Amino acid sequence: MKPSFRVLSVLAATLTAGASLCIAQAASPSIPSAPAPAGAEKIGIVAFQPAIAQTKEGQKALQDLQTKFAPKQAELKAQSAAIDTLKKQLQDAGAKLTAAERASKVKSIDEKEKALQQAAEQAQGEFQQAIAGSFQGIARKFDAVLQDYCKKNGYSLVLDASSQQSNVVYATRAADITREVIAAYDQQEAAAASKPAATPAPAAGAAK
Repeated sequence: MKPSFRVLSVLAATLTAGASLCIAQAASPSIPSAPAPAGAEKIGIVAFQPAIAQTKEGQKALQDLQTKFAPKQAELKAQSAAIDTLKKQLQDAGAKLTAAERASKVKSIDEKEKALQQAAEQAQGEFQQAIAGSFQGIARKFDAVLQDYCKKNGYSLVLDASSQQSNVVYATRAADITREVIAAYDQQEAAAASKPAATPAPAAGAAK
């Protein structure tokens, strides 16, 4: 039989593995940089992927997904507990069981454990897909805010420090604009939410 901790590790990954793809440690607080000398190139870095999840919209999206998948996680945990109970019963039975009875129970437990692991992996995959779908729209809007921020603040080059292909090997905290862009994004979203809904235009030819 497979050790129960392997199944439990898959269960724990159901609501964390997908999230870890989008949420890393929060970017270090940036220190306001001194004005660049005249003619100097202004270069910055941004942790793009973690920043998306650190926006207020990203945090809410993740919380909503965790709430949505919580019943499935509870169901998988209950199945795991039931398997652990069967294992204990088998162990307590000891020599009371015949070889055939023991073999039958071991086979049943193995089958249940395999089915549980498959269900947990499927749930994890569904959760990751749901995160990708929810964060795709946020990523597009965040990129637009980032582009606007860089133009307004005179950056000639900004590198994504969260990319696996990142060439950033050293950067000062002053170069990290992650928190500033997150703040700009949250401000833009708050402003958009506060705007009254547009009144539909009257249909052409409507009676006066």
